[in-house]
Amino acid sequence: MGNVLKDVELRLIAELMKNSRRSDRDLAKSIGTSQPTVTRIRGKLEKEGYIREYTAIPDLRRIGYEILALTFVKLKTGLTEEETEKAREMARDSINKFPFGFAMIERGIGMEYNGVIITYHQSYASYLELLKSLRKFTFLELSKVDGFLISLADEVHYVPLTMSSLAKHVLTLQKEKKHK
Repeated sequence: MGNVLKDVELRLIAELMKNSRRSDRDLAKSIGTSQPTVTRIRGKLEKEGYIREYTAIPDLRRIGYEILALTFVKLKTGLTEEETEKAREMARDSINKFPFGFAMIERGIGMEYNGVIITYHQSYASYLELLKSLRKFTFLELSKVDGFLISLADEVHYVPLTMSSLAKHVLTLQKEKKHK
């Protein structure tokens, strides 16, 4: 984790997570500071890498995706540093070559897996194409691939993908650190 952020910096990040299109003047009102202070803090947070990008979260179903897929994979163990770098390159290169949208490819740990791929698909056939394409990745143990599919057409949503709900929790991070 990076440096400890000042309370005003954390509040600004939370407000930007809720809506990054707001003006610095409007953000200043929300966090109780001046517009020049917000502009200065925003620039500092961008420069230091606390804010990596500004983006929109569209209604993915309305623009054509039917399925959000979490695909759990097992990476082969004992890969050399060179093989690991080649695997990263293959993953980065594949993002634009397939008929589905990649949201994330990362290593991790859990449920006997050490990697996860998060993708968006227009149909179940598209998800099957992902599974077929994984055979090209020699650094995967193909006997250890599982998926969890979420229908974006489902009318019932418990907590949909949004940065707004996470923004509320971000404000508690500093307090939790101080109490430990």
